[in-house]
Amino acid sequence: MSRNYREDQTNEVEALDSIYCGEMEILATEPHHKFQIPIATEDYNADEPENGLSCKLVFTYTATYPDGAPVVEVDEPENFEDGFEKLLLEHLQKTIEENLGMEMIFSLVSSAQEWLNERWDEHKFHQDELREQKLREVEEEERKKFEGTRVTVESFLTWKLDFEETTGIAAKREKNNVSKKQTGRELFMCDNTLNDSDIKFLLEAGENIENVKIDEALFQDLGELDLDDDDDEDWVPGAEDDDD
Repeated sequence: MSRNYREDQTNEVEALDSIYCGEMEILATEPHHKFQIPIATEDYNADEPENGLSCKLVFTYTATYPDGAPVVEVDEPENFEDGFEKLLLEHLQKTIEENLGMEMIFSLVSSAQEWLNERWDEHKFHQDELREQKLREVEEEERKKFEGTRVTVESFLTWKLDFEETTGIAAKREKNNVSKKQTGRELFMCDNTLNDSDIKFLLEAGENIENVKIDEALFQDLGELDLDDDDDEDWVPGAEDDDD
């Protein structure tokens, strides 16, 4: 006895209409039943369509359904990413192949609904990751503000030079150095290296220090010199003899 496909299809349509009461819409009855059933994620709200995913599944029976596969289309997709329609239809094709020979529309709707929920969960997870990354970036920027710039020897010297130039410290220091230029006598009194400079030059020239003859008569009058700090800076040795 052959199967009465038309009767099986009519019975399924009636069952589906009772399950999806008020949501299922009959689009045609000839030559075969054609109808659509909406599906959406839990977060979807028609008043706020940016939240969640939704679409309408359009089914058309073929002459030998359910032994033959129904025609399935995706209509009015909301918030679908590129390629989602193709991926959903490929997913439903696997479910069709698993259910050939049985009324399968309810299984197809349930499978599509599950697929839609999974894609939306992935979307929300990705959005949460982006928000957390942005928050970390903001926190890092705030931390850097309090942390300041790391100081190296080079950066400190550059800052110091710029600071002294800007505040006039460098110019003032240079001016002070010029005004405090020491006389030859002051250099001699302050720089101990000058005391043995002649001996050092002799040694570097290869002379033996024992061969150096010192005229002690040159130093006999040193005890009579007044070497107080108030001496005239312009004093020249032998000037008094010239005056006489």
